[in-house]
Amino acid sequence: MPQEEKNYSTISPSAKSLLLMKGYTSIPYAKETAALMDGNEVFDLNFDDKDLWFWMRVMHFESRYWSIDQLLLQADSKNILELSSGYSLRGLDMSTKEDKIHYIDTDLPEVITVKQGMIAQLRLDTNVKGTFELVPLNAMESSAFTEVVNRFPDGPVTIVNEGLLMYLNREEKRQLCKTIHTVLSQRGGFWITADVYVKRPEGMQASLPQSKGETAFFEQHNIEDNKFDSYEDAQTFFEEQGFQLLHEATPNYEALSVLPHLLNTLPEHLRHSKEPPPKIQATWMLKAV
Repeated sequence: MPQEEKNYSTISPSAKSLLLMKGYTSIPYAKETAALMDGNEVFDLNFDDKDLWFWMRVMHFESRYWSIDQLLLQADSKNILELSSGYSLRGLDMSTKEDKIHYIDTDLPEVITVKQGMIAQLRLDTNVKGTFELVPLNAMESSAFTEVVNRFPDGPVTIVNEGLLMYLNREEKRQLCKTIHTVLSQRGGFWITADVYVKRPEGMQASLPQSKGETAFFEQHNIEDNKFDSYEDAQTFFEEQGFQLLHEATPNYEALSVLPHLLNTLPEHLRHSKEPPPKIQATWMLKAV
């Protein structure tokens, strides 16, 4: 499907499901904003039956969130642009702690409108020390992307994203890479992406429990097909687009707020295992070369 015909707004409802899961974690503002959400969500998740699979998913998304913060500390950037942020308020949190931060938080207009309402209703922006902006942006529109980047003062820019690339096919990924590479080549800085997902073996796919809503959503957006074949495939892809892999975030599962809930649902023979969860995703810091 040509990019101009693709309706990226069909992705947005998944952000609601993600926020409701993050509401069970210590991620900044997640509990407060999740409490404002009402109505059905696209994945039809059962929030009453919090079984092992439920807590494993929550753990994955909590770990993914903190992996970006881990690499942001290494980047030590003052100009940060977040793409397709959903209902995450990482930028607001950082801007309340650091007066030199200029953080531009972007997503499609309907998400930004809801997010602005949440912030206003909860009065979350009263202690902002740095510069925090909520700006509507379709990351696939390169000219609009450039306009948003131009809002920053001079200096390097770090671009972050969490939950975007799996909605893009190979050609769309190349298009986004080209835009980001142009920005980083001109400004300096880094790209931190938590979207290095690899395809799961068919046997594993069949064994994982999914609701009808979730299955339909994944099929509608070709999520499994859009993942990388392997981590080697992902690294080769980014290198072909002109990026160098600098760092990979290291998960710290013991620090996750959801861990006690997960341990309570683990079978006894797994409860004291030292083996980490299977690796299905990586968060990388990339540099334009």
